[in-house]
Amino acid sequence: MKKTTILGGVAIVAIAVAVGLLWQNGDTRADDVAGTNILTSQPPTAADADAVMRGKYVAIAGDCVACHTAPGSKDAFAGGYTISTPFGGIVASNITPDPEYGIGNWTERDFYRAVRHGKGKGGQYLYPAMPYNAYVKVSDQDMHDLWMYMRSVKPVNYKAPETDLGFPYNIRLAMMGWNLLFFKNQGYQPDSAKSAEWNRGAYLVEGLEHCSACHTAKNMLGGDKDTYLQGSNLAEWHAPDITPNNYTGIGRWNEQQIVDYLKLGSNHVAVASGPMAEAVTNSTQHLSEVDLRAIAVYLKSVPAADNVPPQPLATESAQMKMGANVYSANCSACHNSDGKGIPHLAASLAENPGLLADDPSSIITTVLEGGRGAVTEGNPTSGAMPAFAWKLSDEQVAAVATYLRNSWGNAAPAVTAKEVADQRKLLKQPSQMPAH
Repeated sequence: MKKTTILGGVAIVAIAVAVGLLWQNGDTRADDVAGTNILTSQPPTAADADAVMRGKYVAIAGDCVACHTAPGSKDAFAGGYTISTPFGGIVASNITPDPEYGIGNWTERDFYRAVRHGKGKGGQYLYPAMPYNAYVKVSDQDMHDLWMYMRSVKPVNYKAPETDLGFPYNIRLAMMGWNLLFFKNQGYQPDSAKSAEWNRGAYLVEGLEHCSACHTAKNMLGGDKDTYLQGSNLAEWHAPDITPNNYTGIGRWNEQQIVDYLKLGSNHVAVASGPMAEAVTNSTQHLSEVDLRAIAVYLKSVPAADNVPPQPLATESAQMKMGANVYSANCSACHNSDGKGIPHLAASLAENPGLLADDPSSIITTVLEGGRGAVTEGNPTSGAMPAFAWKLSDEQVAAVATYLRNSWGNAAPAVTAKEVADQRKLLKQPSQMPAH
């Protein structure tokens, strides 16, 4: 009887705690500072010009256009882009001021609650592919300016396809449980022990730039693990460690080299490619020098991953010898025999932390399908790499990837032919053409 009473008491306490946390995470009162006028009823006036310009900068920092614009579309923010997740494709919505298919009949408060709390106009839960768990840190002023900017963009009468996930992921009410586990309903809290510059960098990285969305590993439910900014698999790509780790991270980069990478899309070692090239092109290249410096200061201060380099693989192994031959025949013209590449054009492979993660997805993807570096105002030509899927077998791609990861001071686990075959299938890249 006593045991039953204790268990019952524990259950009641647990339920009370869960209810309390659900209430806390569902509390959107912070958004009540916003107005309740319908968007189209108050078109921006000349007096709003400054707010619109500031809001455009906020939208750029948040990289809103990347997800809310379909590939190849000339209609910015009209939606239709499918965000790939382990649970299925999530289609980004139309966020232009169109009253039928966009947010033209939203109030400012509706907008705040969607962006910062993941709740649509009708109260429905949004999927966290919309990074409201980061945007919750965005200030009231930046939210208002963003709202003013979004009111000023061209309305597009386009109905984006509906997100259609399989059961049970199509149950949006389940996001209430996700929020309970992974959503911290709190705006940015400045650290008074840190400088204003550090706090600005933290505000940008943790909030608007939502770096954790890609660079922090996720658990099976899609929530962040406790390996903040230490790298994460994105299926086709691996978002690398961007902590001050000297092996897999950016510990050997100084602040200016971080700024250069974010501004130009390249620095002394790395050339942004894949999703990061898009982020640089659409977002970070347009940030002010002050903000880029603040980001660099913050990134240099976060706890470093505890990754340590293994012993490099023996150069006389069969796989390393094959890799050396493949590299000499196909790669050395641009990346040079010493692996140091061409500054701002062909990435350096020597001591390049992006190559050294346990997860080799990015290097496999790059070899198979090629790619183009970020196109920026400071580096408008950028570099391009051809695809080698048609030319190299799975064994050859694995060998050259292994060679890159274990030469010129690099050290990382070997890449297998199966990993390449799986990635080739995921990317829908062709098999090696038969020799004639």
